[in-house]
Amino acid sequence: MVDRRTVLKSMALAACPVLLARPASAAPETQPWTTRLVDAALGQVGVTVIYDPAYVRLDYPGGDVPAERGVCTDVVVRAYREAFKIDLQRLVNEDMRAAFSAYPKIWGRKQPDRNIDHRRVPNLETFFKRKGAALDIVEDPAAYRPGDLVTQRLPGNLPHIAIIAGQMTSDGRRPLVVHNIGAGAKVEDTLFAFRIVGHFRFSPDP
Repeated sequence: MVDRRTVLKSMALAACPVLLARPASAAPETQPWTTRLVDAALGQVGVTVIYDPAYVRLDYPGGDVPAERGVCTDVVVRAYREAFKIDLQRLVNEDMRAAFSAYPKIWGRKQPDRNIDHRRVPNLETFFKRKGAALDIVEDPAAYRPGDLVTQRLPGNLPHIAIIAGQMTSDGRRPLVVHNIGAGAKVEDTLFAFRIVGHFRFSPDP
């Protein structure tokens, strides 16, 4: 049995953190939606400083754990809420209630759980696929644009999700990601460090 906390701690120590100042941005209403999403994700860096996967009973809709803690999925959920008022907690719950059989049965549940379903990577993968947001998985770094979502499998087949940031590595070869892999929200060079299993572009437009 792989201990998730041990793996995530080792991944966080091995990853190369990138400290970047957020560039001055135009008014939100004039920005591309991808810029707004990335800015909302970057805004979590230095705020969410703890990786905490504990099950918590949440308000619904709009439920969240304290801002200083969370997991990789919380970076995505918070970014969509901050940027567009899109509540993935509600959207995933509604879709699971409408099509529960389409979602993974990894956890042995017989009905949706609005406290945790949106915080599980396999559920988000299924939701984004069902909404037509899936893209090809390729090895070309240029295919991964700012605001794209990438799901990966860490050692031990542990699911992970990250948002493609608007910055590149110092050599200009790879886009950086915003994620919480074990030590809070950070900007790091881990796009191709782990096996990519999902690539999504989930626009806030209908």
